[in-house]
Amino acid sequence: MKISQSKLINVSICAAFILQMNLSAEDKSKSESLGSVDVISTGTIASEGTNSYTFDRMKTSTKLTLTAKETPQSVSVLTTQKILDLGITSYQNMLGYVTGVSIDRWDERMVSSARGFNIDFYKIDGMPTYTTYNERDLDLSMYDRVEIVRGANGLTTGAGNPGMSINLVRKRANSKELAGNVSISAGSWNAYSATIDVSTGLNEDGTVRGRIVAKHEDSDSYMDGYSKKNNLIYGVVDSDLTDTTYLSVGASYHKLDRNGIRWGGLPAFDSNNNRIDFDRSKIVSEDWTYWDTENKSIFANLEQKVYKDISLNLAYTYDHIIDNNALLYFKGNVNKTDGSGITSLDFEKEREKKEHNFDLNVNIPFELGDLDQEVVVGTSYNLAKQLKYDGRYPNGYYDPVPNFYDYNISLPSSSITDVPYIEQAEEIKQQALYLAGKFSLTDDLKLITGARLSSWKYTSEDNTKETREFENELTPYFGLVYNLNENHSIYTSYTSIFNPQDEKNKSGNYLEPIKGKAYEAGVKGEYFDGVLNASLSVFKIEQDGVAQLDGKQTSNPALDAYKAAKGVVSKGYEVDVSGQITNNLSLDFGFARFKAEDAEGEKHNTKASRTTANIFAKYLINDLTIGGGLQYKSKAYTGEIVQDAYTVANAMVGYKINKKTNLQLNIDNIFDKKYYSGLGKNSMSYGDERKITLALKYTF
Repeated sequence: MKISQSKLINVSICAAFILQMNLSAEDKSKSESLGSVDVISTGTIASEGTNSYTFDRMKTSTKLTLTAKETPQSVSVLTTQKILDLGITSYQNMLGYVTGVSIDRWDERMVSSARGFNIDFYKIDGMPTYTTYNERDLDLSMYDRVEIVRGANGLTTGAGNPGMSINLVRKRANSKELAGNVSISAGSWNAYSATIDVSTGLNEDGTVRGRIVAKHEDSDSYMDGYSKKNNLIYGVVDSDLTDTTYLSVGASYHKLDRNGIRWGGLPAFDSNNNRIDFDRSKIVSEDWTYWDTENKSIFANLEQKVYKDISLNLAYTYDHIIDNNALLYFKGNVNKTDGSGITSLDFEKEREKKEHNFDLNVNIPFELGDLDQEVVVGTSYNLAKQLKYDGRYPNGYYDPVPNFYDYNISLPSSSITDVPYIEQAEEIKQQALYLAGKFSLTDDLKLITGARLSSWKYTSEDNTKETREFENELTPYFGLVYNLNENHSIYTSYTSIFNPQDEKNKSGNYLEPIKGKAYEAGVKGEYFDGVLNASLSVFKIEQDGVAQLDGKQTSNPALDAYKAAKGVVSKGYEVDVSGQITNNLSLDFGFARFKAEDAEGEKHNTKASRTTANIFAKYLINDLTIGGGLQYKSKAYTGEIVQDAYTVANAMVGYKINKKTNLQLNIDNIFDKKYYSGLGKNSMSYGDERKITLALKYTF
């Protein structure tokens, strides 16, 4: 672990400052103080401060307030405590700890999948945002927890694949008193970060509260020439305007700059078509390459009690995303003797996008037959605009690289020989009406059901691209949950989702969207007053309406005709256990296995491991916390390129210096396992080397 002297001095000064603050402060509580909390909104319930690996309720699957035991789908949560213990700091890093997720890294982008299907969206506070390759890599410092719903989640999302829904829930200003924490960290490859998170009441009685999170991070890498800087500021004000009115408004700014980056990866084969191995420090890049992302967001939530417990809920989010990069790509089979056989492609672009998301619903809890019932009815609107995409291939396309092992490639300035790559402004708009209900048929039998009616439209200012529009797409949801006893329930469910496609039939009409239908059944357990949750689920997902060539392929792909056909069928099972086993022992365990085949019986998405497992446990001994875990991925392959099954081991040790100060050491990939996180003829990417991080946190 290399640490520069100047940065070490800065970290030491910060550490001394934190310790001095601690010595002069009063010890008010053995646990981390969040101040007094007395808010009316169910949306402000947080996992932080609970020290738990599980969470008692979530709305991600249906917008109904359901416990994990009541939800007729496989669900899990990464709580604040779990994220802290694992040392997770970013969205991409988090994905590796989610049960059932496989990752195929290209460069700064990674394709994530679950149950055999690509994860093509995520949600923030329940609002969908569409990102196919996860290149934005959100910082998790502003989020309280990450809620996971496996299978189709079209009821609350609209368009997408049926693999998994990931919902990041923002932190809120719940404290009426001054409370917060300051943390600093230093780690492998000159990695440094400093974070401050402060909450306080903004008026005398605490009905108006504010919170600010700010973070700076910079690091190098085990990859030659790679570095990144990450800056985040997040602010939110939560107000109990009256006894029946709650308002939350906030904004965030996230700037992520990455230099010396990859575009694609290393070559898989040498000139004799033999697999070739490199040192993990080797990447395809130059010092002028970069991938910079800037994201400005604002959001607002209003909850108004209309009558008794009936509430009107209004939510809006806005994102402005600027994405600029300069890239270098290599392809070919390298001659190991003289380094020939490779050609290079450079590219530069500027892209600007905006997203507007709006949701309005009414939540109606009531009693019928002395049993609790709940209905949610609402409407949503999503608009994603690409305002700008200006790119260029300097001096044309591929050029030969004289020696792969010793090259010096510069990025040419703009000239008349450039080949432009420009996309005109375009947008995707979704509108929907939805209805969901939790109906207690008996004390032990609950029906969770609902439907969504969606309209989806794509338009572009490019007159070569046609408008695509699909209206009145019906997305049903059905689930039954039966309580066997106080601790166990069994469930079955049918959920669905739709995904638009751009192929046409012989009549020249666009094919209807692909339907993803998910069938699931399982058993769930809730133990020790809800601090430990467990589940076992079996599932089957069917795709229907997938485009298939109708007749012979023509020389002009634009003239090819397609017909709707059966698509992929995925089957499997999953196990989750998460929470507190004893007062001192916490456990998080997940195991997933699936089999996916297309209509011809061929294996689908072989880059995704069929079996994945995660386990992490921690044990508290007085002021010392010891934790450790494993991440297992079974074999993945594409063509002749195979990544055998592998296991990565991780560990953490925490020491409570006193009631307010904690020191934590995380070691990822303890045994420095060498493996590929991305597979492809010209896109081989290694997984991270052993990483050590030491963090000091002061809570007040």
